[in-house]
Amino acid sequence: MKVHRWLAAAACSTATVFVPLHAAAQEVTLRVVSAFAENTTYVKNLEGMIKALNASGKGTLQLNFIGGPKAMPPFEVGNAVRTGVVDIGMSTGAFYTNIMPEADALKLTQIPGPELRKNGAYDLINKIWNEKANMQYLGRVIDFTPFHLYLTKKIDKPDLTGLKIRITPVYRDFFQALGATVVQTAPGEVYTALERGVVDGYGWPIQGIFDMNWQDKTRYRVDPGFYSAEVSLIMNLDKWKALTAAQKDVLMKNVIALENANDSWKKANDDDIKRQAQVGIQVITFDAASAKQYVDKAYDVGWTNLIKASPTYGPQMKKLFSR
Repeated sequence: MKVHRWLAAAACSTATVFVPLHAAAQEVTLRVVSAFAENTTYVKNLEGMIKALNASGKGTLQLNFIGGPKAMPPFEVGNAVRTGVVDIGMSTGAFYTNIMPEADALKLTQIPGPELRKNGAYDLINKIWNEKANMQYLGRVIDFTPFHLYLTKKIDKPDLTGLKIRITPVYRDFFQALGATVVQTAPGEVYTALERGVVDGYGWPIQGIFDMNWQDKTRYRVDPGFYSAEVSLIMNLDKWKALTAAQKDVLMKNVIALENANDSWKKANDDDIKRQAQVGIQVITFDAASAKQYVDKAYDVGWTNLIKASPTYGPQMKKLFSR
């Protein structure tokens, strides 16, 4: 893994940082990194939570936000949390499926975070994350937000044959099943790829394209949306276990407060839909039967691949994650 200088220093100091975690009387500072850029809504919300936690946790627990992709490439965050190079990461499960395939199931949730916390889904997630990735799953920081296909060319049916679509692992299999040629890039490279015609479109949640200025190169959005955008906080399991009860309490109260505020995404999504219309992004809709087929295919592809990769846990996750 390519480790930046600050990360190398952090890794070297792990032993000295780890010792005070056992001492209830000492304030502990945890290092936090994001797979998403600082200008995104995800990170702005995280920074608000960190500010609140640091105010309430003085003398007990503090969080130090190191940064986003400029500090660490997005697809390295999961492994950095697993190995303890950083303590907490904000990422999406699709970015660390190289560690365990079950991480990809988080996009398939049809039940909001607080309900998943109550119905046993979070317990199952942590059983898997603890066992396979040396991680503790803390909570979800986005909900009620479907993904959409955005295009520079018009289509009239759910068929992407002949189109080059920028993807992340979230919707790679789905777009390939629709016939697309897929191209994986970091979010920071999408604008140039659209500008140069390297790709004809991309997948992204309904909210957030304005953070990247992608609206300048986007002509169409395909409705309906599919899956549920998932960004979560994950923590190195060794560091989690070493926290005192009081430190865990401070951390989880703030994480749960952020998770419980996810209703705010509904308004943010509505606002972005209006903004997209205002800048001239046209909506492509299919007939009712084709629209149902489109969404059903997304979930069929997602669960089929997940259960194939994880025959033990996949069916359990499907039962707890689905309506």
